[in-house]
Amino acid sequence: MDSARASAPDDLHDALSRQGFAFVAHERMRALLDTVGDLPDWPAFAASWNDLAVDTYLADYGRYRRRRHAVFRVEAAGAIVREADQPHYQSLTYNSLQGGIERWFQPILAQIGDGATLATLLRFCRNTFTALAPDIAAWRVEVHQFRIEARPDEPGQPTPEGVHRDGVDFVLVLLVDRVNIASGTTTIHAAATRELLGSFTLTKPLDAALVDDARVFHGVTPVEPLDPAQPAYRDVLVVTFKRA
Repeated sequence: MDSARASAPDDLHDALSRQGFAFVAHERMRALLDTVGDLPDWPAFAASWNDLAVDTYLADYGRYRRRRHAVFRVEAAGAIVREADQPHYQSLTYNSLQGGIERWFQPILAQIGDGATLATLLRFCRNTFTALAPDIAAWRVEVHQFRIEARPDEPGQPTPEGVHRDGVDFVLVLLVDRVNIASGTTTIHAAATRELLGSFTLTKPLDAALVDDARVFHGVTPVEPLDPAQPAYRDVLVVTFKRA
């Protein structure tokens, strides 16, 4: 069994400890993932974003978001177990747009949830976040597949609730694909003042953002098509870790 208590890489641990967030470029992210597993099913993993259901909870605001969802229990000591399908819930404190209700989304497909790529990503998150919070013995982990579509008459909104916190402990946002879009810049803000602390754009598969959700707010600017005649979308995996 791999060591769940292994330390996060020093530079990543220092960045998250010092400023509450970190941008990790795809080359570095791949190297980090290689220390905990491999990605043999990445093509199928990425292709599964072509089979996401429309997020009907955005009906009054647009039809530009597709998603699937799964919940895992991750033990700091090692075990990673998918739980029964359940709703995604955020209070109005954290999501003024869709908070306060149970939102049921189509589940992540079994072959993706059980696949090597997701397992590697969850091990990486477990090791990184447990190193930052060694008192936590187990995590409740929610995994979200998002596709944000952009149309000539309807920009896609990766964060329609605006700059926000998710109400968890830590967040990983991993770019899976980016096709024919402009913008989609991630912004990080101080929790107390909303002062802009940093910004970056995920442009290559495996580009990643890691966030200490208790310390900073985050948001993503709308995406627009570069060529209005062609499909345009942004595919990301969002993984949230919260004390179980």
